[in-house]
Amino acid sequence: MAVEGKGFFIWRILNCEGGDAGAIASKAADANLTHVLIKIADTRYPFGYDRNNNDLVPSVTQALKNRGIQVWGWHYVKGNDPSGEARVAVARTTELQLDGYVIDAEHEYKWRGKDAAARQFMADLRQGLPNHPIALSSYRFPTYHRELPWSAFLEKCDFNMPQVYWEQAHNAGAQLERSVGEFDDARLVGYQRPVIPTGSAYGAGGWVATANDQEVFYQKALELGLIAANTYSWDWATSSGHHDLWDAVARFNWPLSTSVEPNVVAPAPTIPNVPNDPLHNYVEALNNRDIDTIISLYHENAGHVNAQRLLLGIQSIKNWYHNLLNEVLPPGTFAIDQVRGTGSSWTFNWTFHSPSGQLAGGKDTLGMRQGRIQYHYSSFGGVQT
Repeated sequence: MAVEGKGFFIWRILNCEGGDAGAIASKAADANLTHVLIKIADTRYPFGYDRNNNDLVPSVTQALKNRGIQVWGWHYVKGNDPSGEARVAVARTTELQLDGYVIDAEHEYKWRGKDAAARQFMADLRQGLPNHPIALSSYRFPTYHRELPWSAFLEKCDFNMPQVYWEQAHNAGAQLERSVGEFDDARLVGYQRPVIPTGSAYGAGGWVATANDQEVFYQKALELGLIAANTYSWDWATSSGHHDLWDAVARFNWPLSTSVEPNVVAPAPTIPNVPNDPLHNYVEALNNRDIDTIISLYHENAGHVNAQRLLLGIQSIKNWYHNLLNEVLPPGTFAIDQVRGTGSSWTFNWTFHSPSGQLAGGKDTLGMRQGRIQYHYSSFGGVQT
């Protein structure tokens, strides 16, 4: 399942709205969160229980899903029993019917010999969760942590969720930009994956993140063309004296793409007259059925996302366009309207009309970085005849 927008990490459910599932869901919805990430396991053991051994995660998960909010589980792993950790990950993710799973791998995985443990864990994990989106949550700068088996983890991950924690500083934007740049280097991490960073909304050693930090972090994420961003943690950001951190995230407006009904196709629009608008080149290439030009608009490690799947890299995206333009849609004309956005993010409606009367439509979002598409979130309403 694809993810976009704002998310919040929960460590202990009882620290959040007193553990009240309905209150958690309402607060998440009021903040326009698209996803919440809840700790579900620690090493080989389930996590999320109260002192009476009641599992608090199911009720919170259901309440959030009832509000249309995705629920991901996160799991602190050490690699001392990789198969045991994978078993609890698969069991919790499956039984809770979670939308995705996050691996929290930190200093224990920097020890000698942990590369083999990471490969065993990922093999067992993917065997048990073949269709779930999986993300890695670890250090912000791989240049500082070369011992971590980045490649072993990221090879079988769909997303990269680095912990961009700017402790003892207030330069969230600069640190995020550096983190994204380092993870764009396959020589460092083995595999490039769409980055969904996690920012700081907590305090440590006398230092406390600020409300302005949150604004800067999320704005930079949009400028970098990222599909989503997260904050850690709900527990701290709603604690006494720190609610300004929650409020700052809640106020931030992250533009989202939205689905269209399959049977609704808008009237034929025109291309908006915006100078140097990347959409001009995009729709012109679509109408020329020029796949090479279309692909030239994307970064090498771009992601193409819809509600069912994620495509990574331009070859996979090129194959998708080849199928769309040569198998799915007959000759015809594309047009776009209702364009909104900035240089880093564009959302637009599109329609397709063929001489034979076939119609199609959708609403897409392009996340731009350095003038090219970093991610493309597509809502395709299907074909009518």
